[in-house]
Amino acid sequence: MPDMDRHSSLRRDVRILDSFSLVLFLAISILFLYCEKYNALSYLQVQKDGAGDYVKVAVLADPQLMDRTSLRLPPKSLALEIAQFYTDLFMRRAFFASILPFKPDIILFLGDQFDGGPYLSDEEWQESLSRFQHIFGLKNQRRYKDIQVYYMPGNHDIGYSSLHAHKPEVVRRYENEFRMGNYRFTGGKVEFIAIDAVTIDGNQDGNLTSAAWDFIKNVSVDVQSLPRVLLTHIPLYRRDWAPCGPHRRSPVINQRILRAAHDQEIRYQNYITEESSIRILDLIKPVLILSGHDHDQCTVTHKSNSGTVKEHTVGTLSWQQGNLYPSFMLLSATNSALSNTSNLEEAVSTHLCSLPMQTHIYIGYLLLFILTLLSLLAWSTCMRFWHHCIDLVGYSKQLISCNIFQGGTKDKNEDETCEYEMIWDAEGSMHLVKKHVNTPMKNPSDNGTVERGNAMMRPTAKKIISQEMEVRMNVDESMTKLPIRTSKSKIKLIIHRLVQAFGMLIVIAAVNIPLYMMLLFKDWIEQ
Repeated sequence: MPDMDRHSSLRRDVRILDSFSLVLFLAISILFLYCEKYNALSYLQVQKDGAGDYVKVAVLADPQLMDRTSLRLPPKSLALEIAQFYTDLFMRRAFFASILPFKPDIILFLGDQFDGGPYLSDEEWQESLSRFQHIFGLKNQRRYKDIQVYYMPGNHDIGYSSLHAHKPEVVRRYENEFRMGNYRFTGGKVEFIAIDAVTIDGNQDGNLTSAAWDFIKNVSVDVQSLPRVLLTHIPLYRRDWAPCGPHRRSPVINQRILRAAHDQEIRYQNYITEESSIRILDLIKPVLILSGHDHDQCTVTHKSNSGTVKEHTVGTLSWQQGNLYPSFMLLSATNSALSNTSNLEEAVSTHLCSLPMQTHIYIGYLLLFILTLLSLLAWSTCMRFWHHCIDLVGYSKQLISCNIFQGGTKDKNEDETCEYEMIWDAEGSMHLVKKHVNTPMKNPSDNGTVERGNAMMRPTAKKIISQEMEVRMNVDESMTKLPIRTSKSKIKLIIHRLVQAFGMLIVIAAVNIPLYMMLLFKDWIEQ
């Protein structure tokens, strides 16, 4: 009966563990999912007062949707599909949970919407375009009826000037879907000037390069009635090892320019050349510069003939582009006319917004899974140890109740060695008087009893001791065969534990995986 009760108790403990692990896994999984979705809001500390006096602008840079050129994986492979899905899902969640809730009036994409844009076939490019539109909800026209969206070309969209002469269709394909790289628009009482930075340092005889400089010259001759914000995908020139401010998390990138050997056209560059940068600043005279391309945050101050101007390089929105802390920027452009257009604090205010570190969330998933697995494997042992502790406490209570630990010893029964004599006194009362009896010493070899000191061993005790000695001898003989049985039982116990843990893990997974997939695709489907 005690063994049956013990096994019943263990089975009950296993059922308790199933419920506990299931609830724990569900609770923490849901917690991580919602932290992943909403934690970005805790980073945003922008001014919301006076919403009617400002135009709110959301600035996004380098989403760079992954494709077959990103990880050198075969097209349509499972690994590539999984990487694309989770990268796209992160940006979609960030956009809908952290950017749209601020109800921006204008959304700016600072280039590099795609990763391998110039090298994708038309079919692949259209597939990437469809993903881009789905991530940012661009297919829902009702959502954007009050929001203006502007795009800029990046080097991962149309390439540099060395590619344009060989693949002009790449530029046409991009412009047909988005727009020209050089344009201007107003937001509130601020004018935004967008330039095609990937063609600025190309051959002056090239169509795209000459078009970019002609646009800049036209802007410069116009009367500047509003403060200007310069938009460029490639940052302006900065000296090597220039500090980037407190928000920079990766090493500073210095200037690097690669040119083609046959025509000296630009094949790659980190920054616009110093000569072109100075010329742009003098012609446009911006009060603020916004750029991308670097994938990490950087704030520098440029000097020009019209004074100093600050440039904010916005980090990538994707967590798969070398920056573990993706970000975006919120900008407020004044709706009131300013008497002094050089006063940046009054014309434009900016705030950098960091998103959660996606790898921390996945590390949390992994640690939770390991903790659950270890709990399943070790639960039986822990419960048996707990039952042993309970039994030990029970035995201790019994021993304490029997005064074993109270320090006393059992008094010797003196009645075995004494006699009592009845005596009547003169009044007729009877009294019992104890008299000691001298017991003769007996030979230890006697068969009747065996005595040791004052203790006497009776024949029955002797018989019991001999039986105990026989039992001990039998136990000693059986101990020589015990290790083999013990090793076999350990193997069976390990196999039993593994099978039991695997079964409970299947139960937990059967409930959690559908729930996880449901929450996962709830954020992916069109809202």
